[in-house]
Order: sequence, then C-alpha cells, then structure tokens
Amino acid sequence: MTTPRRPRTPDDRPRKPAAPQQRKGAGTARPPQRVPRPGERPRKPVPRPPARPQPRRLQLADPRRRLRVVTVALAVVFSIFAGRLVQIQFLDAGELSRDASRYRYQDVVLPAQRGAITSSDGVALATTVDAYDITADPTMFTADQLHVPDGPEQAADLLAPILGLAKDKLAAKLRTPKSRGVTLAFKQSPQVRNQILDLKASLGQKINTKACRAEQAQLAKPADQGGRSSLDDSCVNPLTGVFSGDLTSKRIYPADGLASNLVGFVNAQGNGAGGLELQYQQQLAGQPGYSYSEQSGGQQIPTGSDSTKPAVPGSDLRLSINRDIQWAAQRAITDQVSASGAEKGYVIVQDVRTGQILAMATSPGFDPNDLSSASPDQLGNPALQDAYEPGSTAKLMTMAAVLDTGAATWDTHVTVPGTLTRAGQVFHDDVDHGTWYLTLNGVLAKSSNIGTIEAAEHLGGTQPQANAVLGGYLQKFGIGQPTGLGFPGETRGILADPQSWKGTQQYTIPFGQGLSVNALQATSVYSTIANGGVRVAPTLVEGSTGPDGKYTPAPAPAETRVVSPQTAKTLGQMLESVVTDDQGTGNTAQIPGYRVAGKTGTANRVDPKTGLYNGYTASFIGFAPADQPRLTVSCVIQNPTTGSHFGGPLCGPVFKQVMEFALETLQVPPSGSEAPNLPVDWKP
Repeated sequence: MTTPRRPRTPDDRPRKPAAPQQRKGAGTARPPQRVPRPGERPRKPVPRPPARPQPRRLQLADPRRRLRVVTVALAVVFSIFAGRLVQIQFLDAGELSRDASRYRYQDVVLPAQRGAITSSDGVALATTVDAYDITADPTMFTADQLHVPDGPEQAADLLAPILGLAKDKLAAKLRTPKSRGVTLAFKQSPQVRNQILDLKASLGQKINTKACRAEQAQLAKPADQGGRSSLDDSCVNPLTGVFSGDLTSKRIYPADGLASNLVGFVNAQGNGAGGLELQYQQQLAGQPGYSYSEQSGGQQIPTGSDSTKPAVPGSDLRLSINRDIQWAAQRAITDQVSASGAEKGYVIVQDVRTGQILAMATSPGFDPNDLSSASPDQLGNPALQDAYEPGSTAKLMTMAAVLDTGAATWDTHVTVPGTLTRAGQVFHDDVDHGTWYLTLNGVLAKSSNIGTIEAAEHLGGTQPQANAVLGGYLQKFGIGQPTGLGFPGETRGILADPQSWKGTQQYTIPFGQGLSVNALQATSVYSTIANGGVRVAPTLVEGSTGPDGKYTPAPAPAETRVVSPQTAKTLGQMLESVVTDDQGTGNTAQIPGYRVAGKTGTANRVDPKTGLYNGYTASFIGFAPADQPRLTVSCVIQNPTTGSHFGGPLCGPVFKQVMEFALETLQVPPSGSEAPNLPVDWKP
C-alpha cells in the first residue's frame, strides 16, 4: 500500500541554495549543502561532529623585565645582610664583644680583709672575723613535710637561746608563706654556726633508730592498714630545714663598747660610718682583688683564660689608748653622770710630754656590736664634737697672759669688790661677798670673776689693746682652731676676732664665757702649762702596720711654745693652791702622795637646741704630779640636775679617781716635795 503524495504547495518549489555561512569562530568554512533534486525526498541531514576548538596562543612576558626585578630583589636582600654584617663586625663589635664576655667570663670580687684597730698594747678594739648567715626553708616546716603541727615552734625553741633572738619572731619567720628561703640571723660567728649544725646533726642521728624508721614507714600506709599521719616528737628533727649561708665577714668590737665613741662603727656594707672607722676608712679597708675566668654553663673552662689579682688587706691602726685607763675613765664618768642626773659627760687623759691621748671616755656610750639599741645622739663623740663655754677653767689662759707679759706677778695685790660694773653690766662672783683682798694667786684659787676682769684689764693701756693681747694668747693655746686630730665632726670651737669684742663680751671672755671650746682643746691648755709652756699637738694614733707586716710610727706632733718656762712653773704652783688651800675650790681633787695642780669650772650652758642659756657645765682639769708633770685629766659634765652643779663637787672626785688609777697603772712615782702653798690673800 502506497502512501498518497501530499499536494505540492508554493513552498515546495525548488529554491536556490543559500550560500553556506561560515560559523563564527570556526577555523575553516563548512562544505556546501547538497540540494535535493525535484521529486527526490530530502535526505535527513547527517549530524556532523562539533568542530575541535583550537588552542589559544599565550603571549609570554618580556624575560628581561623579570630578570631586572629578581636582580633588584636580590640586591636589596644582600644589602640588608651586608649592612647587618658591617654593624656586627665594625659598628657594634666592641659592645657585642663585651656582652659576650659578660656571659662567658666570670668576674668575682675578692674582698679585702679590713684592718684592726688596737689599743696601745696591741689588743683589738675593732677587728674582722668570719661570719655566716643562718637561713631556713619554711616549706620544710609545714605539717605535711615535718609531720608535726608545731614544727616552727619546736625549731624556734632550739634556736632562740643560740641566736639570742625571741622565739615568737623566729617561729613567725619559719611560717612565712610561699617562701623557700628566709634569713633567721645575719653574720653569726663560726661558733654559733657550728653549734647549730652540730645540734642538727645530733638530732638527725637521734631519730635514726629502728622505732623511728618504723613510724616513718607507716606514714606511707593507708589508715585502714595501720598507717599514720604524724610522727612522735622524738622522731622529728625540727632543724631539718635550717642551713648555713656562705662564708662572709663581720666587724666586731671585742671590748663591748670600750672607747666606742672614739673607735666608731661600720655600716651594713662594712665601710666606716663613724669615729676612727670613718676617718681612716681608706687605710683600714685595703684594696679588693678579683678572680677572672672563662666559663661555660657555669663551669670553668679548663683551657680557658683566667687571671687572679689577690686582695690587699687593710692596715692595722695602733692607738695611744691605754685599755685599763680607758676602762677606769669610762666607769668613773658613767657613774657620775648617772648620780648627778646629767645629760652627758666626758673624761680625757693626756700625756703632757708626748701629747698622746691615753683615754677619751664619754657617757652615755653605745655598743657598736648592737647599734639598734643606741640613739643617734649616742653615736657621736661629744668630747670632740660638743662646743661649750669653759667657764673658770679658761681663767688659766688669762693668768698666763698676765704673767707672761709682766703685767702682774703671782703675789700682786688685787682688791676685789663684791660687784663690778662694766659696759653697763653688773658682774658678781659665784658667792656674795664684801671686799676681798687677794693676791693674783688668790684670784685664781678662789676663782673670782671680778678679780680676773681686773687682772685682764692690765694687759693693755686701753681695753681694745688688752683684748688684742688676750686674744693672741688664746689663739696660741689652740682656742678656735682644729686640734689636729682630724676626727669626723670635730668642732673647732668659737673665738671671735679680738677686734670685734664689744660690750660685755670683752669682760666675760677672760673668765671663760663668750667663747667656746671642745674638751680636748681645754685639756691641751693644761698640758701646755704642765709641759713647761710648750704645746704639743694632741695625737691619737701611734702608728700603723701595713699588709707587709711593717710597722710605721705616726709622724712626730708639732710643738709650739706658748709661754715661758718660768711662767709655766709659776702657773703650776698657782694651780696647786686651787687644790691644797682651804680657800681653793678644788679640794676634792687631792691625791695622797701626789702634788696636784688643777682648776674648777662652772659655766652657764648654752642649750644647742634653743641657743639659749639653760643649765650648767661643770668641769675640773688638772695635772699630776705637779712637781714632775706626767698626766693631764679633764672632766666635763653637762647639765647636771641632781645635787650640786659646781665643778669642784662634781668633777673633782672623777678627776681624783681617774688620775689616781692612771698614775698607779703607769707606775708614776709619788711627789718628792711639798706644795709651795702660795698665799692667796693679803691684809690691807
């Protein structure tokens, strides 16, 4: 069966084939399509495979540009490295080398042994000994570690008597929370250290018993298996956590405060901070050394470089202080200051021939081994640092000027009224009296202020001329000038220029008010008279022994003639009247078997805090034997509040006690003649 043909339509007319279109993007043109013939059925077009895409051609960058970029980058990197290399090798080479050496080389300072300070017989007043810090680890005293609840208290009970510290303070340190180390006591002696370590070892052996080991084994067992959480006290060593620090040094003062105001003290770093310790710091300290070695990891490199410079010990100072006389002086002044309720006092003993100071004692003193118990006011040396008005002891210088210039003689008659008016001021003596008829010797023996003013007025034709003469003698005696000791804080006193003496001052200076001195200056005045009128500068250091063991004596002191030998002899005889005559003020200073020459002093005291007069200064200065003088002793007591405030009753007994002991100690023979007993008055 045939299919009927579809009628032809206009659209079935043959058409002219269209020109083949080239597909956009094709690489070649498609072949033309076949046009079917008339009456021929059109063939179904056979699909053609898709055209294969053509690969896109890449445009490569310019290689020369890339090379330039890489070259610049490398140049920058190498420039940075080169700059750093220049910095390390040249600019910072020294600093980097020092930094490297700081870590690679170990410097250890070798401290120098501080020199000793000794008395004249070579016994140490200050010396340096080995010392150890006593430390502890509080974590080893807890209940978990020691297995007793009161471990710190048990340790404190054992350590307190050895260290001399309070139990509660030690226990508190041992309970310091979150601390692995505390210092229980600084710089303890080797004896204390050994006592603690021996006790620790002994307790360790005591608990090493079978019974204690069994208890310790039970600590690790649970409670249901017979374990325990604590130990019996007999099986505990409370000192397990106590240790000894490294070896150090400590400055000690074996004499327990003897001459402490003179010797001084050191600070926590071991450097002189007061007294002779400060004054001679450079000589005593020596030169520290060092040990220099190359190390790695804390261990010295065997083949590394190393060097050592030994420390140079300090020099030993030998003082002129006689320990026995110093002790006697210190005891005497301490007792009298306490008995009189005084603020302080001081005693000086000087050899009149050599100028050497054999004793310089003050009260109150301090213990340099325990500075915490002393107040700042006690740490100085008031015998050299206090400036006070000397009072009547200064009348000796006025009499020296009168005799030496020939203005009068010891037996010159002086009429002394009950009062004397000068520069609008009425002057009195210490006691009310009518008219006295005294010799010049009597004026000194009875310590008359009025008679002294009258004698001083004869030193010149006018008062300014008299002032100039007296001022010159005061200066020659050393008033207003350094003593020459160079002691730290020493005062030179106060002496105004004689040309400036005005008003009442020109009349008070002759009897010792209106000027000020230190105790050594006043003592030196009497030593000058005792030495025949020649002033020998005071000295305190006999010499020093260097690190090589060689002893070098101190330079000879300067000598200055102040008055003639005859004037000095006459003044000595006049001073004897002060002590021996019934009308003298110094009878309490008499010493059986010895002739004594001296002078009392009582002056209004200037309060250093207010600058106003408040209280009194009592003193006595003298020398013995008067016929062959050997020693001068001075006593000064400031602001006595109990009993008498006069120099005779207060300082006369102190002078006698110290002088008598010193003469016996030095085996000075008694006087071979009687005192001259010069007349003190005359009958009109």
